[in-house]
Amino acid sequence: MSFIPGFNNTLDPKAQFYMELAGECATLLQGQRNAITNTANVSSLVYHRMLETPVCKEKPVNWVGFYLVNALKPNSLILGPFQGKPACTEIAFGKGVCGSAASRAESVVVKDVHEFPGHIACDSASKSEIVVPLVVDDGKIHGVFDIDASKEDAFDDFDRIGLEAIAKLVVEASDF
Repeated sequence: MSFIPGFNNTLDPKAQFYMELAGECATLLQGQRNAITNTANVSSLVYHRMLETPVCKEKPVNWVGFYLVNALKPNSLILGPFQGKPACTEIAFGKGVCGSAASRAESVVVKDVHEFPGHIACDSASKSEIVVPLVVDDGKIHGVFDIDASKEDAFDDFDRIGLEAIAKLVVEASDF
């Protein structure tokens, strides 16, 4: 992917990183429609690339993964593929950062998780978080893409725009 809508300054190192990462994700998703396979591979790729790149080194991620809509309880999310320490297994819509992003159908960027009302602490090492909903064109939510970091204020608009582009690739490439 050579261009991501929303990046006004594509020469910024973080924008460059996300354009390259989105391209790698697109290649990884090619020819595979299984949502579990795709979310597993994307969570692994994003986790490792974010740990390896200099643009994220000062604010390292410690968890990258997906929560998917629970088929048995459609107003809740169930833990999907991830990289990091064990996590909460079920989150109701509207609860915590993940549930809030799912119920609002919009990305939520939290600079300090301890300041977020109702934050669900799965890992005490997490200090900031970004959650991007997996939304189809008709507005239906399939889950969320969740990334935590061990430092406060780890995520900005470049992260939001880049991760939203990756989430869109996952939705378009997968049969949920």
